[in-house]
Amino acid sequence: MATPLSAVLIAFLLLAAGLAAAIQLEQLGRVEKLRQTTVQAQVLANGIAAPLAFEDDVALQEYLNALKADPQIVAVAAYDGKGAFAAGFARPPARLPKRAEEASRDAPPAALAVTVPVKQGSTRLGSVYLQSTMDSLSRRLTRYLGIAVIVIAASVLIVMLAASYSSLRRAHQALQAEIASRQQAEEALRQSQKMEAMGQLTGGVAHDFNNLLMVASGGLDLMERTQDAARLEKLRAGIRQALDRGAKLTRQLLAFSRRTPLNPEVVDLRERIRGMDALLERSLGESIGVTMHLPADLWPVEVDASELEVAILNIALNARDAMQKGGTIVIEGANRPVHGDLPDRVQIAVTDSGAGIAPELVNKIFEPFYTTKAVGQGTGLGLSQVYGFARASGGEVLVDSIVGRGTTITLLLPRSLLAPRESDRPAEPVGASGRQRILLVEDDDTVADTVGGMLTTLGYEMERVDNGDAALRRLERADDFSLILSDMIMPGEVGGMELALRIRKHWPHLGTMLMTGYSAAAASAAKEGVPLLAKPFTIQDLSVHLMAALDHSKA
Repeated sequence: MATPLSAVLIAFLLLAAGLAAAIQLEQLGRVEKLRQTTVQAQVLANGIAAPLAFEDDVALQEYLNALKADPQIVAVAAYDGKGAFAAGFARPPARLPKRAEEASRDAPPAALAVTVPVKQGSTRLGSVYLQSTMDSLSRRLTRYLGIAVIVIAASVLIVMLAASYSSLRRAHQALQAEIASRQQAEEALRQSQKMEAMGQLTGGVAHDFNNLLMVASGGLDLMERTQDAARLEKLRAGIRQALDRGAKLTRQLLAFSRRTPLNPEVVDLRERIRGMDALLERSLGESIGVTMHLPADLWPVEVDASELEVAILNIALNARDAMQKGGTIVIEGANRPVHGDLPDRVQIAVTDSGAGIAPELVNKIFEPFYTTKAVGQGTGLGLSQVYGFARASGGEVLVDSIVGRGTTITLLLPRSLLAPRESDRPAEPVGASGRQRILLVEDDDTVADTVGGMLTTLGYEMERVDNGDAALRRLERADDFSLILSDMIMPGEVGGMELALRIRKHWPHLGTMLMTGYSAAAASAAKEGVPLLAKPFTIQDLSVHLMAALDHSKA
């Protein structure tokens, strides 16, 4: 483990600083001890002034002997006015100077010795000699050893911290490299999962659309080969059913991609679900029975009715696939009062008697593209649509499954306090009243021919342009139209929404209606109050929306 040079240098400087501190403390200690010795000598000089003045050597000696209690005083002496020795004592190996002048002259250079005059007033009576010593060597070494231990410990700590920091930095660099490597691996895995999911999606969508195309193309071939009216009607019904299934699949894909807005309305759940009898019977097959328990007092909810039907159908289809040998699907409704600030809820539970779902898979069934079916046998979007519908409607979806006994999927939707509107009976297409001209703006020739044919059949005069710029140029020449019917997504700088806003600004007397099959701008159309018709649509849908748009433009 390498130690950074800077840490070693810091430790060396710390040791040097400790040594310098010890020397400085020794010098300061000597100066302080000399000051204390001088003070003691001055105190002693004041005390022995009387004995020295009266030449009372016994009393003088007693004063001096009292200093023997201090072990650091090694010699003390009193001298008379002539410098002669009067009294004193000395601890070996120290010796007492015989005369006062010798005390001042012969004191050892390293000795802590002072000579202080003894005075009474201004009269000099003699002098006092006092010599003391520093603390013992052992005590000083003990004190300096403590300092040394602290300094050495700090130095070692610095070196160890520096070494640990160096190791930690290398570990951090290795960890960062490992994180980067793992992120690359996870990104590669995500890309692989995306490709797998796209393969599952495209395979499932291709399978479903191939089935629909098979019904449509085969039906058209058979219609060309038969003249039987009943047979022709049955073939037309099969083709229409295939087209309806294709439209539902497209809405499911758009709902998953969040490209289609919800259109909430107050729905009578009992009436709506009971009205799905025929659809469920056709979709589930003869081996699957459906039992409904829907109380008459079931509360209404405010949801997108079409998405509700798609969600229940998706749950039922998954239940059918779980019952390979047939069985019964039970659809139950119940009111779920909630106490507190949360709204009451309505429960719709769909129960099958199939194989059930393993506990470790329950949390995965709502993931987009997740499916247990073989490639090409499903999109993996069915239950994902159910989850998205429930959350977008302010509710939730629950799963209760026991392996070998079956599964219950429960929709919990907020109760609506509004009354559902009366169900409208399908109306026959209504044609144009009087001479009404429609400017059709559509870039796709096939779609334009189909929509143009519908308009002509309804009795409208129709003129077509293929983009928004061409529509504006046409209106600048003459604005002799009752309504502009435009696609939302078109080539050029002027899309459908921009075209509608410009027409509202420059030709406010003209009505506008937009068509869309794939556009996140549908919400903006609703926000701006522009009528919107979702593709695919029937001639009946077109008739109703045209009448509404024309009435709106006249208002």
